[in-house]
Amino acid sequence: MNTADQYVKAIYLIQRMEDGPASTGALADMLDVSPASANEMIGKLEDRGLAEHEKYKGVQLTDEGIVRARDALQTYCIIERFLANVLDVEEFRAEARELESVIDDTVADRLDTIIDRNTECPDCFDAETDACRYLELENENPAD
Repeated sequence: MNTADQYVKAIYLIQRMEDGPASTGALADMLDVSPASANEMIGKLEDRGLAEHEKYKGVQLTDEGIVRARDALQTYCIIERFLANVLDVEEFRAEARELESVIDDTVADRLDTIIDRNTECPDCFDAETDACRYLELENENPAD
């Protein structure tokens, strides 16, 4: 997964939470970057046909962007669940965010065989809690 994938994933999640276009500010906040950096990447995503940006309204993913975002989100879920449920990493969310840009599809596919990913993935991801609902965490109720 690369930086563009992190952006399309973030746009996808914001679109789901907001039920509409993602604002540049919301995108910058989610990715902890400056609005100028977010705007620059939005332009690159537009050039690649992954997003459409309308000034003062926000950015929306194209069909191709949605497919790429769902793939990126699935990879993130795999990493997150592997760190939390297999390695029992306490700060798994922060670690997953750091690792998502360097884990390639081959490694993600191999991790996937270990975690027994639910077929619902990536729809199992809750953007508001920043977690897959199938995470098995202590002191929390695992999903049914």
